[in-house]
Amino acid sequence: MMTLYVCAAGLQYPECTAASELTRFLTTVMKSALLHVSLPFALCVALTNIGLFDKVEVDLSYEHYAEKTVDYLPGFLAMPFNCLVNLGYIYMGLIWLLRRRGVRETSQSRYMREVFALMALFYAPVQWTRLAVLRRAPAVLDQWFTLPIFAWVPVWISFIESGPGKWRASHAAALELCSILSYGLALAHQQGFEVALGCHVALALYKGVRVQLVHGDSRSLGFLLLAMLSCAGFVVLKLLDHWLAQYWLFQRLTGHFWSKVCDVLQFHFSFCFLTTLTQRAHGETGARQE
Repeated sequence: MMTLYVCAAGLQYPECTAASELTRFLTTVMKSALLHVSLPFALCVALTNIGLFDKVEVDLSYEHYAEKTVDYLPGFLAMPFNCLVNLGYIYMGLIWLLRRRGVRETSQSRYMREVFALMALFYAPVQWTRLAVLRRAPAVLDQWFTLPIFAWVPVWISFIESGPGKWRASHAAALELCSILSYGLALAHQQGFEVALGCHVALALYKGVRVQLVHGDSRSLGFLLLAMLSCAGFVVLKLLDHWLAQYWLFQRLTGHFWSKVCDVLQFHFSFCFLTTLTQRAHGETGARQE
C-alpha cells in the first residue's frame, strides 16, 4: 500500500518505476501489436476449420518427416526434437518482445518489433499442434501463417525507408492483406503455396538488399548475410530431410529439425538487421518526435 501512495504522489521509487514500466509495456502491446496480430490470426483459424481449404495439399502423416516417432511419449512429443524446437521460437520471440531498446526507440519502431515478435510467439504453437494432432486445420494454418510473417519484413523496411512521419499503417495493412489472400494460390494449384512463399521470400530479399545499400553499414551487412544464410538453410534442409537421414549425423537430429533451427536464427538475424537499420536511418529524429 505504501508503494501505491508513493507512486500516486509521483515520487521516484523502485517499485513505482517498475510498475509504470510494466503498465506502459502492456498498454502498448495489448492495444496495438497484440490486437493486430491476434485478430487476423483468429480469422485464419476460423477459416481453416470450416472446410474452406479441404482441397489444399498438406502432409498429414509422420512419414513426411525423417525423425522417428517415440511411441511411449505423449502425442505432443511424438517426434521429440521436431516438437521441442518450437520452444526456440517462443524463447526468441519473448526475448525480442521484452527487449528494451532505450530512449531512441520510437513508438512506431517499437510496434514493428512487437508485431514481429508476437508473430513468432503465435507461430510456435501452430507448428507444435500440427505435429501433435496431424489434422488438416493446423497443417493449413502452419503454411498460411508463414506468409504474413515473411510479409512483415517488407513492411518494416518500408517504415525504415519512409521514416516515422511519412509511413502509413494503411500501406502495411494492405500488404499484409495481400499476403493473407495470396494463400488462395494453394487452392488453385498443387504447388500454389510454394509459389506464394517463393514470391514472399524474393520480395523480402530484394527489399533487404535495397535498404542495406542505402542505409546500411558493415554491421547490418553481417546481419543481412546471416539472415540470408539462415533462410537458405531453412529451405534446403527441409527439402533434403529424408535424403540427409541416410547419414548418421541426421538420423535423430534430422534435416527438418535443423531447418527449424535455421528458421529461428532467420527470425533473430532479421530482428538484428531491421532494428539496426531502424536506429541508423532515423533513430535520433524518431527520438525527438517521441
